[in-house]
Amino acid sequence: MTGAVNFPTLTLEEFLKRPETKPASEFVEGRIEQRPMPQGKHSRLQWKFCDAVNAVAEAAQIAMAFPELRCTFGNRSIVPDAAVFVWERIPFDAAGEIANTFAQPPDWTVEILSPEQKTTRVIRNILHCLNYGAQLGWMIDPDERIILVFRPAQLPTEFREDEVLPVLPGVDLVLTVNNVFNWLKGQR
Repeated sequence: MTGAVNFPTLTLEEFLKRPETKPASEFVEGRIEQRPMPQGKHSRLQWKFCDAVNAVAEAAQIAMAFPELRCTFGNRSIVPDAAVFVWERIPFDAAGEIANTFAQPPDWTVEILSPEQKTTRVIRNILHCLNYGAQLGWMIDPDERIILVFRPAQLPTEFREDEVLPVLPGVDLVLTVNNVFNWLKGQR
């Protein structure tokens, strides 16, 4: 069951000290909101998206996609379904390894709408990312077979069927909406 749990005096710092939950919980405007448990279509789209981005961007050190990465910024702690960071913004620790803590918005945030999830909640997380510097947001709706694309200071744009989706500059990836939803068919 998803929903918000109100803690009148809970701060972001207190939330971050709490143990992680499965599925992940988010901290939004002083409330803890648990994300829905991913199901088959959601998991497949998430994995294939990250794999597609990383296949063209990681080795060249252009960008990297992370599934369900906690991003804490702007008094929120959210867990996008996929978070893409351009290489220069990926935090690395002293050992040269990817850091555990990402205290910034992704450059590209992707949310995959689950059947029991509220659309406005998902959109609010995308808008929060854009308000704090994200360049691009996608909301993938498997039931409607559309992808809404969000960009800073622009109205959302609806993409369908064979329309080519926008990606981050420098990421050499050409995807149509049909390409994305064909990932659900799997391969034999």
